Amino acid sequence: MASDGKVVVEKVGEKSSVTRCFSKYPLKFISPRKVGPSKTDAVWIYSLTYGGGVVSGDSISCEFTIGDACTTVLTTQASTKVYKSMGSKCSEQVLEKQVFRVVSDSSLVIVDWITSGRHESGEKWDFDLYKSTNHIFLEDNQPLFLDTVLLERGSIASIAEHMQDYQVIAMVVLLGPKLKQVQDQVQKDVKRIMSEQLHIPSASLGHQVMTKSDRFLMKPSFIASTSVFGPKGIGVVVRIAAMTTESVYKFLHHQLACLEPLLGMSPYR
Repeated sequence: MASDGKVVVEKVGEKSSVTRCFSKYPLKFISPRKVGPSKTDAVWIYSLTYGGGVVSGDSISCEFTIGDACTTVLTTQASTKVYKSMGSKCSEQVLEKQVFRVVSDSSLVIVDWITSGRHESGEKWDFDLYKSTNHIFLEDNQPLFLDTVLLERGSIASIAEHMQDYQVIAMVVLLGPKLKQVQDQVQKDVKRIMSEQLHIPSASLGHQVMTKSDRFLMKPSFIASTSVFGPKGIGVVVRIAAMTTESVYKFLHHQLACLEPLLGMSPYR
């Protein structure tokens, strides 16, 4: 089932405001009148689907236009579920693509993450294909960031076998002048976190560097890396693999909490 939605945010009376909002079944947008302090100039838009997820055959296409000097948060009320169709003989595939077009002084945060499913109930990476593409273009259609995450069942091993104990993968993109402080802090924090992962406690020596065999036997429960992109390093991308959803949520809460003054409230509370 095809579905389309469109949202336009523009300055109205010096405030970021939704000036156009269109959606059709099974998609719906909710934009609360007030999120956070009244002095905060940010529009929050919640995207949801009837039934709380998507089913086989759903195709949803949305377009968002954010005007100059406007601030907008696009989020969901809860995690988006992907439901299997009963009796379907088709392979389970999820394809998503997000294209962002920004100007030189735009600031952008992208959080794109997926969990293995209800892994506590034994549902772990039980699909054939997952492909998530995120592209960012500058003015004149100049590519700035081109990225695709692909999980695909192989002829020999399933996705679950490849992922082993890791139940979450995530990508966070931080771009633009308003996020410089966040970029610097997340790079420092990831360096510290991963440095600690390479040490094991020792009663006599305090800390001891792991050998290669130690690291093979003790897989870290949380892995993260950062890299910069774009001219003059204007963007930072964080990549994460973790064994628990809670550890990723805690990381996002800590790293993005400083956006509260800009957005009206913390993205992850």
